[in-house]
Amino acid sequence: MNIMMEVCQGVEAIFQLLFNEFRQSTRASEQTCRNVAARLANEVTRICTESNRIQTSGDVDSWAHTLANLRLKQVLSYYKLGSHRGRVELQSTLSAIVYRYITPPQAPASYQARLTLIEDFLQGFYVEALNAFRRENTIEAGYRPRALLELAEYMAFTERYGKRRIPLPGRRSQQLLILRAQTFSQQQPPETSVDMDTAAEGGTSESDTTWNDAAIQQVREMMVASEPEPLEANLRDTVVEELLKYLEERQQQDCADYFTLRLQDLPASEIEGILGLTPRQRDYLQQRFKYHLIRFALSHRWELVHQWLEADLERNLGLTPLEWQLFQDKITSGQRELLELKQKRYSHFEIAQALGCTVTQVEKRWFKLLEIAWDIRNSSVSGSGASQDE
Repeated sequence: MNIMMEVCQGVEAIFQLLFNEFRQSTRASEQTCRNVAARLANEVTRICTESNRIQTSGDVDSWAHTLANLRLKQVLSYYKLGSHRGRVELQSTLSAIVYRYITPPQAPASYQARLTLIEDFLQGFYVEALNAFRRENTIEAGYRPRALLELAEYMAFTERYGKRRIPLPGRRSQQLLILRAQTFSQQQPPETSVDMDTAAEGGTSESDTTWNDAAIQQVREMMVASEPEPLEANLRDTVVEELLKYLEERQQQDCADYFTLRLQDLPASEIEGILGLTPRQRDYLQQRFKYHLIRFALSHRWELVHQWLEADLERNLGLTPLEWQLFQDKITSGQRELLELKQKRYSHFEIAQALGCTVTQVEKRWFKLLEIAWDIRNSSVSGSGASQDE
């Protein structure tokens, strides 16, 4: 009974450590922080309980805190990178591990051929990792990470899962990811391909025996998993359309052209060539576009932009608890009153009546408030050296 009580107390202590850090360091909801913290706390406790080395060390609590902090650091690292850069980082990390173990059979081991096979292999491995994540955390079979913190948790788990050491005969061990890569490479027949139309339609049964048996189903699952949520995609498209319309209405066609090229991720030199600009002219255009972008984001369609960025009023303008407190400390009592009225969903006309000013003054004061929050968010991102792309 005493042992069980000590275990429960240990789980609760680790949970509180993780939960408090997630609440302070992320913009995730309280429930999401609670769920992720609970899963990580249970994982750490399970490792400490099952490891003979940790149990005989005489310092189980120290081990538990060390493991919890390592997981916390890893999850927050992926969180700060954001969904896109986080995926790129995970793909790069895993690709580097398996690169020399995957080679095209009966063909020259060209760089591009390897990259294609590695990408195919990792698509299947991500599905395996997600299934393992569900199984080990005893969650429903249909679970998929939705919030950014949940996605960061899954990516951190996938990295750890791939690096697990699997015991082999002769007191040897190997990383799970490498063993999977070797099996995958050996099973690839010449000119293996997956019919993407068939993959999208489904219709094949899942199997754990070989990658090829499950290839089409796995590709289909990853295609669905990697697609942005419909709401997120619609919001992004709407923001782009509204911004282009905003620029054109203000006779800023050159800014609209610049924005269109930026959406294609073209380098500065190509943009200069297409628009016929010198580097100095392109820099000036970029600064002018940035000015209009900020005006659009903070005044013209701030609700739309902030909803897309998950930085609306319901989420404290996208600020973490620490950033929100800093924001509260920075604003005046008058600005705080304006914020409270906005949170109550008063219109600018109603706010103007309540504050005894004009609607134009309300808009200017609200612009200033959003600008303060914008600066706090950006300074935090710059300080961490990462972006928050939700």
